[in-house]
Amino acid sequence: MKLFKFFGSVKDEMKIVTWPTAKETRRDSWTVIMTSVMYGIFFAAIDALIIFLINNFVSK
Repeated sequence: MKLFKFFGSVKDEMKIVTWPTAKETRRDSWTVIMTSVMYGIFFAAIDALIIFLINNFVSK
């Protein structure tokens, strides 16, 4: 059956995968978290600037 052949191939492939170490996983997770925080700060600042500019032009 094709399904059993597929899962057999998956099992064989999983044996040859090089898994990251715990240290690499922590480092990569930290990088993702910090990048997300930095983008959040950046876009919040841009948003605040745009709101400030719009409020100044609309109120005049």
